[in-house]
Amino acid sequence: PVFAGMNGSAIKNFSCVIYNISLMNCTWQAGRDAPRDTQYFLYWQNSRDDEEMECELYIKDENGRNMGCRIQNVRIEAEKAYFLVNGSSRGSLIQFYDEYIQLYETEILTPPLNVTVNCTRGSAGCIITWQPPLTSHVDNTKCFQYEISIQNK
Repeated sequence: PVFAGMNGSAIKNFSCVIYNISLMNCTWQAGRDAPRDTQYFLYWQNSRDDEEMECELYIKDENGRNMGCRIQNVRIEAEKAYFLVNGSSRGSLIQFYDEYIQLYETEILTPPLNVTVNCTRGSAGCIITWQPPLTSHVDNTKCFQYEISIQNK
């Protein structure tokens, strides 16, 4: 495809993570050849049925340029979310960047809940129990895999 705008002006290294169940951080870096006055704007659409939204809370660098976005109340849908970052500059056309992302692949899970350890004297050993982490989209708790690291005996 042919993108309008100056080569090297689109953002690079775009990535998003979801944490604490429904908060999302997206970050990017300025294009290598973007003019110094370039400002970037993020628009995203959670699913095809949702309307496109602009970032409500930008993360800015020391020069006031938008370099990321914090988004609240994110729902993880089965389909991919669409992200578009475009830019503006007084003297140049800035290329846009867009990407479809499967949000569940970006989620940083909370730790398992209510971890308890009951140890008995002798050779019976210890029983460790826990509950699955909180998440907005996993209904089947059999999907989780756990790893236990025992530091001391």
